[in-house]
Amino acid sequence: MDKQTGYVTRNLLANPIVMGKEVLAVVMAVNKVNAPAFSTQDEEVFSKYLTFVSIILKLHHTNYLYSVESRRSQILMWSANKVFEELTDIERQFHKALYTVRTYLNCERYSIGLLDMTKEKEFYDEWPIKLGEIEPYKGPKTPDGREIIFYKVIDYILHGKEEIKVIPTPPADHWTLVSGLPTYVAENGFICNMLNASADEYFTFQKGPVDETGWVIKNVLSLPIVNKKEDIVGVATFYNRKDGKPFDEYDEHITETLTQFLGWSLLNTDTYEKMNKLENRKDIAQEMLMNQTKATPDEIESILKFKEKLNIDVIEDCEEKQLVTILKEDLPDPKVVDLYEFRFSDFLITEHELIKCGLRLFFEINVVEKFKVPVEVLTRWMYTVRKGYRSITYHNWRHGFNVGQTMFTLLMTGRLKKYYTDLEAFAMLAAAFCHDIDHRGTNNLYQMKSTSPLARLHGSSILERHHLEYSKTLLQDESLNIFQNLNKRQFETVIHLFEVAIIATDLALYFKKRTMFQKIVDACEKMETEEEAIKYVTIDPTKKEIIMAMMMTACDLSAITKPWEVQSQVALLVASEFWEQGDLERTVLQQQPIPMMDRNKKDELPKLQVGFIDFVCTFVYKEFSRFHKEVTPMLNGLQNNRIEWKSLADEYDAKMKVIEEEVKKQEEGNTIEKATEDSGDGDDKKSKTCLML
Repeated sequence: MDKQTGYVTRNLLANPIVMGKEVLAVVMAVNKVNAPAFSTQDEEVFSKYLTFVSIILKLHHTNYLYSVESRRSQILMWSANKVFEELTDIERQFHKALYTVRTYLNCERYSIGLLDMTKEKEFYDEWPIKLGEIEPYKGPKTPDGREIIFYKVIDYILHGKEEIKVIPTPPADHWTLVSGLPTYVAENGFICNMLNASADEYFTFQKGPVDETGWVIKNVLSLPIVNKKEDIVGVATFYNRKDGKPFDEYDEHITETLTQFLGWSLLNTDTYEKMNKLENRKDIAQEMLMNQTKATPDEIESILKFKEKLNIDVIEDCEEKQLVTILKEDLPDPKVVDLYEFRFSDFLITEHELIKCGLRLFFEINVVEKFKVPVEVLTRWMYTVRKGYRSITYHNWRHGFNVGQTMFTLLMTGRLKKYYTDLEAFAMLAAAFCHDIDHRGTNNLYQMKSTSPLARLHGSSILERHHLEYSKTLLQDESLNIFQNLNKRQFETVIHLFEVAIIATDLALYFKKRTMFQKIVDACEKMETEEEAIKYVTIDPTKKEIIMAMMMTACDLSAITKPWEVQSQVALLVASEFWEQGDLERTVLQQQPIPMMDRNKKDELPKLQVGFIDFVCTFVYKEFSRFHKEVTPMLNGLQNNRIEWKSLADEYDAKMKVIEEEVKKQEEGNTIEKATEDSGDGDDKKSKTCLML
């Protein structure tokens, strides 16, 4: 140094600055003034002074670490805020997060290169390669085998005038790609910290300004952005620390934390994308469903005969009053077809006529005019509900109609309507018609055993939730929404009642609600006046829901209360559908079905019916008869049917007993005969022995 400066060093005192055991620096004092050398006292003074310097350095270092951690916390907090704010698109998510935290990154520029995630080429992209028209890709690949193609680069310029540049399909000579560093990071997954970038021999950074601003690359920090599957989805590159120093290990930690967080946040956009696709598929499925199920103009005209009676070709040209008049004229007389009777039977009525009967019930409870239901919409909805039921053995449109008719009868003939408003009765009747729509002929247990899509979609009350969703889907179509003229609050009430009513038909829930229902019946039975009972029930929405839920069960099981000539035939339909499920369990699931679903045990049907009546049904109709004496015909019908089934069960038992006795006698006869034969063999042996002797 003396040779370079001309200065003459005569003596010096050098001391280390130490923090713990680490030497941070060396301080030298040169040329003692007025003395030939530094003394021992100088050494002591110098050492004491440097102790303070060490403390100051430690304080400065602590402040720096605090600043680093503060930056890290701010980056995580702000980026988390923006990451969860934007779920729809990875580019928007990255952009929002990175733009928000730009002030904490302490660099002059940074660049995000997004990688193409395609692992396999489309067949039409492979054709030119296979035909030899273009060379196969021989360039670098990501660790998981993808070609390194940056489909978009986003440059954040933070010095001078802030600017963001988005470059789709960036050229190879783009200033952030030309060095080859982002490609290297994408290929190897390394974190690269270049202290003096322009002097590096491996990467070709520009030596001079990269653009017209005169900005020069000095130091670079580049990191991969990795998702939860550990695939590299992009590369983040940071340029020139603002204080002119190289990026240190703490900068590496901060940026690594940020890129990891961004990579993990891709799970949100992936999940959102999958949900979006599922939603779109659901919409498409619903559209296809509606296209197949929705009543056609000709089908509507077969009920609502506006062309024939009004001589008008287009239904939109008809006045509502005209449509109401011609529809009412064509609907069946409720008394003629026993719509008010618990004994009602659909056997002599066609499925098409049942649609008309259903429409009649809505007019009978006076909700069509009160809630301004367009009769065209009501007709289309009723016909569409009928088409929504599959052609299966029991849970078909006839069953759906019977449940709706029984709900109507409980409300009107059973006088349960007094607890409910007209709107609630409207919703209850509509829900009853829809309660088993799109039933598949197999129960919830079969859905679970076969891991059907419905079982994967709904955790409990699988079929009931499907019937509910199907019903709500119909109401989403304005041309099928019979509740379209209700206000928002009324419509929400209707949807809630649909949910309660349809889910309540799950027999697994029956045992949970029957004790609560019994307590309500007990309380009402003790009340002196009808008004008192009405007030007790109507003042509490929960009590109304419990009664409605039990009404749905009573409607769903109502076939068991019909006259014997009806019940005996319906029971065979129910049993046949069970046996069909049993056949599926035996063949498809390779499982032995329970006796109720075992076709080989069909002779046990009477015994099973008696057990079902005793264990499930009797409570329902006994309590309803106690609650309202008007419902007693249902209990009487149930008890009459029990006598019939018990008689058949006893005949079967007697027959089986005779067979068992005959088998027992035959077995005893076989035993005696065998014993005789054994005895005869012994005598022959004895005679032979005597003869030999």
